[in-house]
Amino acid sequence: MGAAGKLDPTALQVADVFETSVCPMARVMRGELRKRDVKALKVVYSKEQPVACATFDQEAGQDAGPGDCGQDTRSGKVRASNAFVPPVAGLIIAAEVVKDLISS
Repeated sequence: MGAAGKLDPTALQVADVFETSVCPMARVMRGELRKRDVKALKVVYSKEQPVACATFDQEAGQDAGPGDCGQDTRSGKVRASNAFVPPVAGLIIAAEVVKDLISS
């Protein structure tokens, strides 16, 4: 699920998407999966609360400090991922795939 605004790769967990909490992307996915009658989906997600995003003042061309990101990147509100959290999530996903393949 989403890694934006996360700083702690040790907070990543493997669970069914319907058992996740905290992650806004997982919330959206649960709704979409229910519409499609999907009953289970293994995911990697983080229970860590995301850090406040930076608001970029496009006119001044500088950081305007912490703000509420919401969903609108056109306004200059950006919640970015750290360079080290998404790769850890990818390694966890790869390990789960291998474990699932050798256990079947």
